[in-house]
This record gives sequence, structure tokens and C-alpha cells, in this order.
Amino acid sequence: MIFRLLGPLTVSGAAVPGGPRVRALLALLLLDAGRTVTAGRLVDGLYGDTPPAGAANALQSQVSRLRRLLPEGVAVEHSPAGYRLTGADPEDVDALRFERLAREGALAGAAGDPVRAARLLREALGLWRGPALADVREAPFAAGQAARLDALRLDAVEECAAARLASGEDPAPLVRELTEAAAVHPLRERLRALQIRALAGTGRQAEALAAYEEVRGALAEELGADPSAELAAAHLAVLRGEAAAARLVSGPGRPSRLPAPLTDFVGREPERERLGALLTAAPAVRLVTLVGPGGAGKTRLALAAAADVTAERETGGVGAAGVGAGGGAGAGAGAEAEAGAGAGAEAGAGGGAGAGAGGSEPTSPAPPSEAVFVDLGAVGPGEVAGAFARALGVRDSAAPERLVEALAGRELLLVVDNCEHVLDETAPLVRELLADCPRLRVLATSREALGITGESLLPLGALEPRAAQELFVRRGAAARPGFAGHPRVDEVCAALDGLPLAVELAAARLRALTVDELADRLGDRFRLLSRGDRTAPERHRTLAGVVEWSWSLLTEEERTLAARLSVFRGGATAEAVARVCGTELADAEDVLASLAEKSLVERAAGGRYRMLETIRAYAAGRLPADDPAPAAHTAYYLRLARAADPELRGAAQLDWLARLDAEDADLRAALRRADPADGLRLVAALTPYWWLRGLRGQVAGLAARVLDRAEGAEPSPVTVLGEEYALCVLLATGARDEARVERARGLLCRREEPLRQPFTAFLWATSVGPEARLPVPDDPWSRSLDLAGQGHLALARGESEEARRCLTRALEGFRALGERWGTATALEGLAALSDEPGPLLAEALALFESLGVAEDIVDLLLRRADRHEAAGDEDAAAADRARATETARRAGLARPASA
Repeated sequence: MIFRLLGPLTVSGAAVPGGPRVRALLALLLLDAGRTVTAGRLVDGLYGDTPPAGAANALQSQVSRLRRLLPEGVAVEHSPAGYRLTGADPEDVDALRFERLAREGALAGAAGDPVRAARLLREALGLWRGPALADVREAPFAAGQAARLDALRLDAVEECAAARLASGEDPAPLVRELTEAAAVHPLRERLRALQIRALAGTGRQAEALAAYEEVRGALAEELGADPSAELAAAHLAVLRGEAAAARLVSGPGRPSRLPAPLTDFVGREPERERLGALLTAAPAVRLVTLVGPGGAGKTRLALAAAADVTAERETGGVGAAGVGAGGGAGAGAGAEAEAGAGAGAEAGAGGGAGAGAGGSEPTSPAPPSEAVFVDLGAVGPGEVAGAFARALGVRDSAAPERLVEALAGRELLLVVDNCEHVLDETAPLVRELLADCPRLRVLATSREALGITGESLLPLGALEPRAAQELFVRRGAAARPGFAGHPRVDEVCAALDGLPLAVELAAARLRALTVDELADRLGDRFRLLSRGDRTAPERHRTLAGVVEWSWSLLTEEERTLAARLSVFRGGATAEAVARVCGTELADAEDVLASLAEKSLVERAAGGRYRMLETIRAYAAGRLPADDPAPAAHTAYYLRLARAADPELRGAAQLDWLARLDAEDADLRAALRRADPADGLRLVAALTPYWWLRGLRGQVAGLAARVLDRAEGAEPSPVTVLGEEYALCVLLATGARDEARVERARGLLCRREEPLRQPFTAFLWATSVGPEARLPVPDDPWSRSLDLAGQGHLALARGESEEARRCLTRALEGFRALGERWGTATALEGLAALSDEPGPLLAEALALFESLGVAEDIVDLLLRRADRHEAAGDEDAAAADRARATETARRAGLARPASA
């Protein structure tokens, strides 16, 4: 089903019948496809400032008309929150798809990937068939939405043009498109700058200069403003002849001087394409650096891409990523990741003009026709220039001026490998060569950026899982003929972070081990993967050698923080690192940034920092036994869990659930490490989170180990922490361990002060049974939960009025708190008393789904299916049962008995 709003309103190519308000209502719902739209917003959108008397009834009438017109599979669903169009995925609505593609295209352009940006933005612009909301523009809401979409379209036109120019595409077709757009928007400065660059790129410098004078005069006359910096820069580029020189030229090339591959290339195809595009771009990207941790396959990818580029010049065609001409030491490589390179993003595709500052005027060299490989892995301080001289065939001198003479006039790609340990010498030399040799391009590999202006970074991290598994199988077949795979290959690759070198070292062990033995021994990965290629450099011969090489380049301050960072299992914010590692926030941020630049740490989503597991394991081995970081880690996460506990019973519930989700791995690590008393406290604080997220089964084993430690400790904390002990018993065993339940009952009922954890009374009642003597807390959530419990008990006894009274009051209490789980529980009970339970059940289901609690979702779907069946709606009952089965399957629950 395709819904079009970028032009006349159609559904799968057919016009929508009915009056203008019905079509406007459909457009309003489509603009929020997948989300509920309040009745108030719909009334405002349809009627504006003059709604009719009885606006709610008028809206319902329009909804009824729309329902009759919608095709099969599409419906308007009503709930107390408003109306939602079902059967219309956001990707099926052209306006929403356009916004997503335009946003992703702009991000790709900002990240220095013009090829991907141009593809996404072309697809986005191709969705337009006319003015947005063309046949519903009379509706009060439409003018603002149409203007917004039109503005996004114009932004996309500019982003697409910029990407096409940056990717080296022929600018001739762009000239017409940009000139037409400029005629409509003559004062749009970025648009005019792009038009000027496109004109100059086709050799029409006079027209480009005339266009600049035209817009400059119009800006002065109509706005009293000077041209923007971007417009002025475009004008200056024309005057210097830079834009004309940006056109690609072809010509015969010379043979490449690249090491021949010993094995086939596996994975990293997207990066290989991206790298090829950068190395052949016009305007030129003159310095590209592959950055990433040791063993990521930087050398192998650089050599493969360099071979592709020189092969392109020899054939005059586009270098395909699949050409297997590159090679050299190291492993194949995989999916691009925001790993290890400082900011974790490319520094922009703007060419090496910055890198060439201080020499001849920037130019745009043609794609290189030859490549030279410079390996710095074995060189020491003072030997870098000599390594360049040997690679270039310059005899008797390593002076920079002699290197410049050797490179003068050559369209050359210099592949400079393993720069990280000699950056202080390499970076100035590369900068000087780029400045004095306009036709030179440099492709460097390093665990840290060179830090030269104009440098474009391409970070490499883990291989995409499928590529890692393919690499393991191929290398495994070489080690053990006939090997074709194993169910635990994915486990091995994941444990090794998808690092190509680690995967290859593991596959080589298949000469002596089975995959099961290999997987079981990865806890001692550095000893296991200690036999590599005897001819490889020491730092690439073993897994420990790979990490040790990076570790040796760190300062003492960096080593200390890196070792302490190993206590985190799921990554951490800079604030958490500062607190656990005992440093100021600003200092922690500085050191983390440095570790990220050196590829020891990844900057992940949400501003979090994490180590690859291999690096974390190595760093953990460097943490002194008496270091305070492990204890500080446990204390930090205990404070976090206690701070989250009350928030999980209020309006901030979803925000805190998301925060605890992000910290789940570290919360569990803290629980494994905690002493018996803190272990009980942590279990008690986390119980509401585990319950609301449906994780009770997953943490039962953890809770059981905490119980064993607490009961075996001398002195045991159980008698002091009776409530915490009771919660731990219920999580670990439910009510099955009668001896522990009785001990917990005694500890709870002897209390005189109220329970510290409001969830205790609820969990005890649901697992063991109501206990009248429990000193239940007197807080709004507990009172509402008590009313809900009374209501459900009255419902079970057939006391409808009492049930309705209690559940209604409970619902009011939970709604006042903004607490979703209790609200859904009360709604579920009230639905059993309602003649029209559908909306109540739908709202309860939506609330349970927002929490992600699979057990409650499955239970409610089955109850609703029973109601559908009783009402004779077999199709709806079957749909709910199928959905319950799928939800249970995804959550790893047992198949529902009645599904």
C-alpha cells in the first residue's frame, strides 16, 4: 500500500473519493502514520479557528466516512488518546519516506560520504510528483505543512547538488536543474553558490561570474546585504580556476607497486567503495586516513582500494569494489563503524587544500595512475623520511626537497602504512609533500589520525557479523580442508568483536581444535590466539601483540584510565567514567577523547564510550589487584539503581527504563561483583525494573547466586536486610523454595517500620499470597496498587460495583502519577466490566507495549482473543493469538497454551 501526499493524494495510485474534509482527515493521519493523533489536533486541522458546534461529533462523522472509503487492510483506530491510522507504515507514506531519506542523505554528506548522500537524496527527490498536499491545500492545517515540506524539498535539492559535485559527478546535468531552481529562488545563497560551481565545473566561467554578479547585486539592492562566505568562496574558486580543474581526466597509467595478496579479500565492500570514491573524487580529497584498532584490516583495505583506483585509470572505467587486485598483510575488513577515530566521523571530503597550505595553489588532481607503498611498521624515530625515499627509489638522500623532486608532476597515490608510532615525523612530512606536489594523493593507515587540515578519516571497527563468519569459514577451510561451517561460528566471531585479525587467528587454530573447543576456550583468548603467521610483524603475529602495540603508545595517564575503564562491561558516559575512575569530569573527557583517537575506545551512540571486548580483556589484565575502581563501579551502580527506583513509579518511567536499559550490562556486572549485603540491596532496587521490562526469568540465576553468597556469609546480612532477602528469594525461586519463603515471611512480618520497597508487597502477594501483617508503605503508588488489587479480587468474586469503584480510583491514582504499568493493570480490570471493552484493552495493550513487558502483552492479547471469540469475531481472535505467539517467540517465552 503506497500513500502519496507529495502531489495529489492517492492510495496505491488511485485517487481518494469523498469530500475535501475526508481527504484532509486522511492526509492529517498519514502525516503521523504509526502514531496516535489527538482529537483536538484533528479538529484544529480540519476546521481551524471556527470549529462547528459539537466538533467532536463532527469529527466522528468524518472518521466514519473515511472508514468506509479506506481500502482493505487500512483502518482508523480510536482510543481515549485519539485516532490512529493502522495498516499505514511510515515507509509507505511518501512524505515521511522523503523526510527520512533527506535526513539520512544530509547526514551522509556531513559525514563526508557524498556518493551515499547523492543516492539517498536522489531517491528522496524522486518521490515528488507535484506540490505537497496539492488537493487538500484548502484545509486549515495544509498551508503550514506544505510550506514545511517545500522548504525541506529545497534543502534536499541543495544537499543533493552539493553531494553530486563532491562525488566527482559530471556537473553538466546539474547546471540546468540549479539554474531553474535559482530562477524561482534568486536570493537563496547556497543554491546560487552551487549553481556557480556547477557552471565553472563545465568550463563556463564567464556565465559563473555573471551569475555571481547578478546575485551580489540583488542581495545589495533588495536586502542591503553582502554575499555569504559560501557564495564568496564559490566566486573566488572560479577566479582561481579551481572549479574547472575539478573535472576528471583520464589517461594511461603506470603499473602499481603494491604487495600482492596472499589470500582473498573478504568483507568491507561498503568501505572499499567509499574509499575508492574518495581517492578519485573531484574536487580532490588529497589525504585519506584509515583509522581503527589493531587487527581491523586497515592495511588490507588500503591496498585493495589502491589497486582498484590504479586499475580504474588503466581501464578508463569505474573501479569496482570487487576487484581483487589489492592485498598484503593483515585480514579482510567489514562494515564501517564509528570506532576509534577521535570524533568517530570523517573530517569532511573537502580536499587537501588545507593539507597543501603553504605551497602552490590548491588544484584538483586527476585520479592517480600509479601507487607506491610505504611501510612504516618497522621504522623508528628519525627513519621516516628514509622509508619514503626507499619506497620512491630516491637514492642517497631522504631530504624532503629530494622527495618533492621525485614526486613532481606525477599523478601518484602514496599508501603510507602503520603511521601511529611515528606520527610526529610522518604528519609534517606528508603535509609538506602534499603542499609541494599538487598531483599527489596520500592514503594512510594508522590507529590515530595524522591531524592535518583537510584530512578525511574513514574509521574501521568490527566486521559486520555475516562478513566475519564468512572470513572465519574461508580461513578455517584453509586450515582444515573440508571445513564448511559450524553452529557456533557466530559465537566465536562475536566474542572476538568481529576483528578480522582475531577471526583469522582463531580460524587457524582449527588445525588442532574443534569449533566447540575454540569457543569454550575464548575466556583465555590471549593464550589461545598466540600462534599466527611466523612471517608477520610481531605486533600482528598474536592477539596479545596486536593490543600490546597500541598499549605501548599510550601515556601513563591514558594507561591508568584505560585499565580502570575495563570494569565497565557495557560502555559508560564520561560522567560515569569520572566517578568510577576517580577523576574530574573534564580530565576524564580529555583522556577518553585521546583513547578514542588512538582506537582504544569507541565513541558510541548517546555519548557513551566502550572498549571492544578484546581490548577490555587486555586492559583488565593491567588493572592492579588493589585498585579502587571495581568497588567504585559497584557503588556507582547501586546509587543509580536506588535513584531509578522511585522514578519507575511516575511520569519519568519510560526515560528511566531507557536509562537502565543502557546500563543493564554494567548493573549485572556490579551485581556479580558486589559483596553479599550490597548484592541484596542491588537486587531489591532493580526488582521493579526487571519486572516492568519482563526480565524476571533472565535474572533468576543472578538472584540465586546473590542468595547463596548472602546466606553463606559470616556474619550474614540476611537478618538486617530481610526485605531485600525476601525480594531476592521471590526473584530466584518464586514461591517454590518453601524453607526460604518461610524465612522471608518471618523477617517481613517482624518488621515494625514500613517496607522500604513498595514493590515488595505486590510481589509477595502475587507470588505467595496476601499477607495482612505486612507494613505496606503509605505512598500514592502503593495506595493505587492496593485499590487495583482489591478491584481485581472483587472482580473474581463477582462483586461488579465494588470492583468498578476500586479500579476506577486506582486508575485515577495511576494516571495522576503518570505510571503506565499500573494504569494498564487497572484498565484491564475495567475492561472486564465494560460493555465496550475494545478501547480500554487497546489502551492497556499500548501501555504494556511501551514498557516492553512481553508476559503482560501476551496475557492481554490472549484475553482479548477470548473476548473476540465470545463475540463471534473469529478473525480478530486468530489475529490476536498469532500476535501473542509471535511476541512470546521473540521474547523467548514458552508458547502460550491457548494460542
